[in-house]
Amino acid sequence: MAISKKYDYRTTQQKDTWNAEIIRRASSKKTIVSKTQDGFKTEADANEWAEKELVAFTAKQSAQNKRRAEKRK
Repeated sequence: MAISKKYDYRTTQQKDTWNAEIIRRASSKKTIVSKTQDGFKTEADANEWAEKELVAFTAKQSAQNKRRAEKRK
């Protein structure tokens, strides 16, 4: 799976649970969290969810961009 430069994911640990976030690069210095899920017991579970959601999220964004481009024509 190729990760784009604009969209990526990150996992963080808070006490005994893990959080996964889908992030978007708004600029070279600023990132925006587009989607988040918490409460994972292991880092592997969080990474698995994030990878799956990243693919679905980028597909959804791509479809939305195509629809909006058609409306502009």
